[in-house]
Amino acid sequence: MRYSTPMLPGFHLQALRRKPRSESQKLADKLAFLQQKSIKQVGEVFEKFIPKALLKPEKDGVMSRRRLFSKENTFWAFFSQILDADGGCKEVIRKLQAYASIKGIAFPSSSTASYCTARKKLDIQTLTDIFEHTTRQRERLPRTGRLNNRRVIVVDGTGVSMPDTVKNQEVWPQSTGQQPGCGFPTARICACFSLTTGALLSYATGNKKSHELRLFRQQWKTFKSGDIFLGDKGFCSYFDMAQLRDQGVDSVVTLARRAPVRSAQSLKKLGTYDLLITWPRPRYSNKPSYSKEEWGTLPEELTLRQIRVTVPCPGFRVQHFYIVTTLLDPVQYPAAEIADLYFQRWDVELFFRDIKTTMGMDVLRCQTPEMIRKEVLMNFIAYNCIRQLMSEAAREADLAVRDVSFKGSLQALRNWEPHLNQAKVSRAERLRLMCDLYEAITDTPIRQRPGRSEPRCRKRRPKNYELMTTPRQQMKEIPHRNRYHASNA
Repeated sequence: MRYSTPMLPGFHLQALRRKPRSESQKLADKLAFLQQKSIKQVGEVFEKFIPKALLKPEKDGVMSRRRLFSKENTFWAFFSQILDADGGCKEVIRKLQAYASIKGIAFPSSSTASYCTARKKLDIQTLTDIFEHTTRQRERLPRTGRLNNRRVIVVDGTGVSMPDTVKNQEVWPQSTGQQPGCGFPTARICACFSLTTGALLSYATGNKKSHELRLFRQQWKTFKSGDIFLGDKGFCSYFDMAQLRDQGVDSVVTLARRAPVRSAQSLKKLGTYDLLITWPRPRYSNKPSYSKEEWGTLPEELTLRQIRVTVPCPGFRVQHFYIVTTLLDPVQYPAAEIADLYFQRWDVELFFRDIKTTMGMDVLRCQTPEMIRKEVLMNFIAYNCIRQLMSEAAREADLAVRDVSFKGSLQALRNWEPHLNQAKVSRAERLRLMCDLYEAITDTPIRQRPGRSEPRCRKRRPKNYELMTTPRQQMKEIPHRNRYHASNA
């Protein structure tokens, strides 16, 4: 095509301008922008903690096509759902719709079917690889000289509930004392945490019949030579302490199921209430969870150290308790330091509180065991990412990580996220926002109150509702229940 102009008659302009873009191409560009920005907002904050190679599309088959809910977008949408205060699937769709409305694009349907289908296609092995990557963060140990600067791994167990579905009940059955349809499936989780950073290093799940020791033994590979295992009286086991010692791992646990050794029966008195003792190998029976061959490999006796710890603070359940440990040298490991280390064991309860209460994992949402396992994995991935963000912020502010509030960090992240991912934010502006985010995370350090009593009770009373003791279809609500009084008749 030729154009006639007064200045350049017959000049061919086709090569000097771009071909006009069709409306479908423009819409495709807008949708691509929507896919990148509305779902991956939180990903731009945490993507440095998670390798992009694990989120690449598959070469063929499931999660190989590039669409709105691609492998990468689905992962970050699931991640964002975990961090949201609401935590529902509809929250992800509402984000898409709101962003599309701002950009003037016809927003997608309100149905969550596409997103839920995409979540089911996420490979659990991929999520496991991502979780294991988040556990390998560099741990900055405090150079205080305490305990020879060794890494301490604290272990404990907890329970979570989930929707009452047939498939969930088959894997995690409810308590046998409850009528069918009146309870919820419950799962046991035993986890290993870094005492210094609070990062979750490994975990194992089981049902209500799974003892914490059985789940703990599945995680022995988490420990490296030179580590210190810290646990409560539920982990006081001859078998476990002997096996960990052979791996070069020392143990610090509360004495349980054995009577304290008296001073006259000890090998040596190391100090006041500090004794060097021996434990004989327990007799084998069919009850222990290890085989007779494993029992035969145990030493005939185990040399330990028994320390009596006095609790000077009022409000605790006991005035003194006993610690047994394989840290035998009283010079390198004074009794006061070991006692102080055990008092820090309470931090693991706070770690679980951060996950279950602050992040909302106490009651899971998914309907099938497969998705329950993915939901647990995503919660732990998000938890570790927040912990890494806290570690970076603490490093910048020259604070200890345990002085940084997890809930405050999550609140700051939720409010900074929309501003960090504006379309026109420059790199310098994004860096400034990240610096402000770090400052907001660390501007109010937690006041440490050692020796504070933490009773396991609730002050706020629940509502006066009757308990469900029969299936929902057969349940008849008591009329005027507020004025109802049981009678013996």
